[in-house]
Amino acid sequence: MEIDGASAIVTGGASGIGEAAAKRLAALGARCVIVDLDEARGKEIARSIGGEFARADVANAEEVQAAVDAAMALGPLRVLVNSAGVGSIGRTIDREGKPFDLDAFERVLRINLVGSFNCLRLAAAAMARTDPVDADGQRGAIVNMASAAAFDGQTGQAAYSASKGGIVGMTLPIARDLRAIGVRVNTIAPGLIDTPIYGEGEGAEQFKANLALNVIFPKRLGYAEELASMVVELVTNDYMNAEVVRVDGGIRLPPK
Repeated sequence: MEIDGASAIVTGGASGIGEAAAKRLAALGARCVIVDLDEARGKEIARSIGGEFARADVANAEEVQAAVDAAMALGPLRVLVNSAGVGSIGRTIDREGKPFDLDAFERVLRINLVGSFNCLRLAAAAMARTDPVDADGQRGAIVNMASAAAFDGQTGQAAYSASKGGIVGMTLPIARDLRAIGVRVNTIAPGLIDTPIYGEGEGAEQFKANLALNVIFPKRLGYAEELASMVVELVTNDYMNAEVVRVDGGIRLPPK
């Protein structure tokens, strides 16, 4: 699918995988709207790629609709990359017998799962109003971001794994829903990716080296640019649909 001159929305685009994806899409001629809560960094990234910034909670319908409207003002909306998300660590019952906080569990699902669906439904509705780009009737492509934890959730990852497993589970039915409007839906399940979440310095590097021990090859954490490359492939390869693709160096996460 040709995206030169079209608009694209990238949630979580102010850093990490989202930032790398936005830069790749912009290099192909897409006008990107960075959706994030980090206004300073989001505006900086948007300026650097000739796009725009929209501050939005991904689970807030009104704020996301404003971001969709901003994208449509730049050009026909063809791409959504759902990259916003949060992590959470905590056992279902801790060592003192205290149950995991239900509000914390619901927060992770609200942002990661409900937020992804909210952005997806509103972006798809806008895509449905655009003209098809080819003889197949294609109008757009959506890429969700799950995690290897959707399949190999570790100790203490119940909330995070549930949220990412939900994204995996909704990929096929939504792809079936959106075939009527010519919109493809795929999901990436990243492994351990070297992003600012791990911090900096000698301690951070040692921590990342320990994490990489379970990666088959190459024996390191992944780079955000490698995830961005897969985003572009799923957007531009017209025969990729309803798939969940692990990008993880072959890692299978151990119990802890």
